[in-house]
Amino acid sequence: MPWLILGGLALLAFMGGLRAFERANVASIKSFLAWLFVLGGLSLMLMLVLTGREGIAVGAAILFGPMLWERWRAAHPDARFGPGARPAPPPPGAGAMTREEAWQVLGLAPGASPAEIRAAHRRLMRAAHPDAGGSDWMAARLNQARDLLLGPAGRR
Repeated sequence: MPWLILGGLALLAFMGGLRAFERANVASIKSFLAWLFVLGGLSLMLMLVLTGREGIAVGAAILFGPMLWERWRAAHPDARFGPGARPAPPPPGAGAMTREEAWQVLGLAPGASPAEIRAAHRRLMRAAHPDAGGSDWMAARLNQARDLLLGPAGRR
């Protein structure tokens, strides 16, 4: 009887996990799978150490090291390394945007109507949004161009 209850609880947990995956976005699923891979590797290394195979565990740690280092660097872009390390310079054109640049970013000719500006922004943002696999920088540029062309009252 206890095994039946334990199996039922496991089934409920599994169904709840499936429900959570339905509502999750792609970035969170990728992050979850990456952490699942890392935790699996760490548990494998622990099992190797506990069974007396430390050499293989060290080799596995050497394989996981670069991946963990890159994930840490991506999560901490402002971290400094070395005595004279400087943060990376901003991408070109990251300063104040001119109206000409705003028209180019949105792919419109000067003098477009506010409805055309909103439509171009919406169309481009569907592809450039970070949740859809786009970059934060491009999404920020699109928002900056829209705000510059429509003014403070242009955002709905």
